[in-house]
Amino acid sequence: MAKIANISVGGQNPVRIMGILNTSPESFYKKSINTTRSKIKNVVIQMENDGADFIDVGGMSTAPYLSTMISEKVESKRVLDAIKIIQNTTNLPISVDTCRSSVAKIALENDVEIINDISGLKYDKNMKDVISKFQPSLILCAYDSKIILGNSINSTKKLFKSSLKIAKDCHIPDKKIVLDPAIGFFRKTGKGKFFTKIKTDWVERDLSIIKNLNSFKMKYPILISVSNKSLIGNLLEKENPSDRLFGSITAEAICVLNGANIIRTHNVKATRDAITIATKLSK
Repeated sequence: MAKIANISVGGQNPVRIMGILNTSPESFYKKSINTTRSKIKNVVIQMENDGADFIDVGGMSTAPYLSTMISEKVESKRVLDAIKIIQNTTNLPISVDTCRSSVAKIALENDVEIINDISGLKYDKNMKDVISKFQPSLILCAYDSKIILGNSINSTKKLFKSSLKIAKDCHIPDKKIVLDPAIGFFRKTGKGKFFTKIKTDWVERDLSIIKNLNSFKMKYPILISVSNKSLIGNLLEKENPSDRLFGSITAEAICVLNGANIIRTHNVKATRDAITIATKLSK
């Protein structure tokens, strides 16, 4: 069991929901983009009413198949603007989705409690100093800058262990850590910087991970994010992310049955219903 911000996760606790708030116009899922004060405020109120436990703010798209790199200054401004609006709207804990230390530092200086690093603390060498200083809760994604070979379960475990070592060196307690197997971020090729290269089929890799969530859980809760992703689009042959809702919530329900503890989603209300049914039917 862990305590992320002030929310207990894992063990006998309910499956938690992390609502995604994108402030990046480059994001792959256009319906999730919120850049004005009124839109951000309204979306946060809606997420809280629909049952979100956390709000995850992203200021830069990291979809592997898009060229979406922006300056750290722009990412920081987007994130900080959103943080202030959220804090004036709700008391829900805020997570910031970044792998850049300057962005994490500004967020943590403004009372954000969770850093969601899709590189598992490996991309920015200065991230360790920021994490050590502020001691936030962490979401650590499976990631490597080199090509990964072999069994997807074992390689994912290995990547988690290397990130956990970094977190331990930063003196982060185990109870403040959640693991994310990075669905959609293992590819043969990509335009972005933030993905792990593999030689095998990425769809098969992601399916294998979802089917075997419990096998690499170790003692840490698992966060999963499949919402509207290209995995769903690939399986359903639906190119437009807006057509992937039913596939997304079905996959999320299965992730719950397979042991997921937090679902990170664009669709809080539908996801809440799916989690409720999956939880009842798993007992």
